[in-house]
Amino acid sequence: MTISYEVGEGLYLNLTNKCPCACTFCLRQNGDTAYGSDPLWLEHTPSFEEITADLSKRDLDSYKQIVFCGYGEPTCEIEMVKQVAKWLREHTKTPLRINTNGLSDLINGRSTAGEFKGLIDCVSISLNAPTAEEYNEVTRPSFGIRSFDAMLRFASEVKDYVPEVVLTVVDIIGEEKVAQSKAVAEKAGVKLRVREYIPD
Repeated sequence: MTISYEVGEGLYLNLTNKCPCACTFCLRQNGDTAYGSDPLWLEHTPSFEEITADLSKRDLDSYKQIVFCGYGEPTCEIEMVKQVAKWLREHTKTPLRINTNGLSDLINGRSTAGEFKGLIDCVSISLNAPTAEEYNEVTRPSFGIRSFDAMLRFASEVKDYVPEVVLTVVDIIGEEKVAQSKAVAEKAGVKLRVREYIPD
């Protein structure tokens, strides 16, 4: 069972299979690996003890960053993310990032932005498209059309608690939509990062 895996200079943490989205470009549509990793489908949701036992085998200070990002959406297990992040804070100075769809508030039924304060250094949120309609078509969230506004609200709020917040899009959406996405990010008061599409 793959709980942690390396991507470049980063260590990625795979804590859950759950996700409320079915993005058209997601690795889940093509398989169960990422960047040459072992299969990321978890036999069961790992316990805190299993996660920390796995991390204890790693030289945590050797990584450029540690990223909560795996086969599912990390905030589906928000309490575990917070517990593991706190443990990591006690065992390494390596910066912590979470890659998320930004739907934590809808997933958990409450405002969650403040819960990342002091635990996470960077929140990277998948914007995917510049309008609610396009976002809904590409991301296919179980929460429907309200997901886009909820994601942007989370982005705007979490920047008050986390040092770095970025919205991301993949380059295959085209220059015009990238420009529109940049305007959306600016309105939310955060940066936009354009990612290369890697169909792995």
